[in-house]
Amino acid sequence: MRIDVTDLEDIALGATILGTGGGGDPHVGKLVARQAIEDCGPVEMIQPDELGDDDLVLVSAQMGAPTVAVEKLPAGHEPLASVERVERELGRKADATMPMECGGINSMFPFAVAARKGIPLVNADGMGRAFPELQHETFNVYGVSGTPAALADEHGNTCLLETTDNEQLEWHARGLTIRMGGVAYVTDYPMSGTEVQNTAIPGTMSLAQDIGEAVRTTDLDPVAAIRTATKESIYGDPTQLFEGKIVDVRRRTEDGFVVGEVIIEGLGSDADATMEIEFQNENLGARRDGKWVATVPDLITVTDRETGEPIRTEALRYGARVSVIGIPTPQIMRTKAALDVWGPQTFGLETGFVPLSDS
Repeated sequence: MRIDVTDLEDIALGATILGTGGGGDPHVGKLVARQAIEDCGPVEMIQPDELGDDDLVLVSAQMGAPTVAVEKLPAGHEPLASVERVERELGRKADATMPMECGGINSMFPFAVAARKGIPLVNADGMGRAFPELQHETFNVYGVSGTPAALADEHGNTCLLETTDNEQLEWHARGLTIRMGGVAYVTDYPMSGTEVQNTAIPGTMSLAQDIGEAVRTTDLDPVAAIRTATKESIYGDPTQLFEGKIVDVRRRTEDGFVVGEVIIEGLGSDADATMEIEFQNENLGARRDGKWVATVPDLITVTDRETGEPIRTEALRYGARVSVIGIPTPQIMRTKAALDVWGPQTFGLETGFVPLSDS
């Protein structure tokens, strides 16, 4: 499947919906990916089972606080610089690249890398959504080392990391990201084709494209459009959790993350109720009148009530009329091993996993 510049809009929109409020602003990523495809030609998007067993696949992404990323624009060369630093360390070129997560800007940068290097992009990722930390990957859950890894910034600086485990990778990389101004560009989890096939969440980029097209073209309500796009996928059935007006946003940038909560007063059938959503870059858990109704790893996405456009956590504003949508995650993300890495209690939420129904 060939991805051209005309496909980027739908992929970015769908990935931002799947990104649960995080993953960065897709607009800048679209510009970088568009320029790369215009310069170098379309990107071939392949399925994990098309990889050779010994192919080298490198993951690329932006990391840092979304509140910083909206002001600290990339020069454009950073994702490629981090990929090439890992290639030099390994002594071989990548055979393919792949997104780290299914989120706004991080759905776009890998297309730029693929176009510039003339390699395919794998239709998969390691989160099936967006998560805030580098160990929040199915690659990590199922035994892949995140290093050697590299970070790059817009000034041409690169740093190579070799750590004892993937939690240490996150800790050291987060510190370097802060030193690089709050945003950096990371390449990590170098994998063989076999490791990708065994650990990645398949089909997420094409699903993002389907969701984006459905929401962009629908005459239905956004939840119905998303439901249509996901009905044949490995995700569960989307549901509207709440609709209302944002009455308070408590948001701060802390330790390289944007953290806080948003409070929504109900409208329509949810009048007289209140929803609180806690976030750390991404939406982590939602309470209705104090009762947990959805938590990580399931997807909690805030959208514009009228247009269905997703609203990222750094863009939440007082007075916005919104719908809150829940989407059950694939089973690979709900195993005990997975919940030990990204369950609610790993983020400090005072609850166990509250799964959305996927019936």
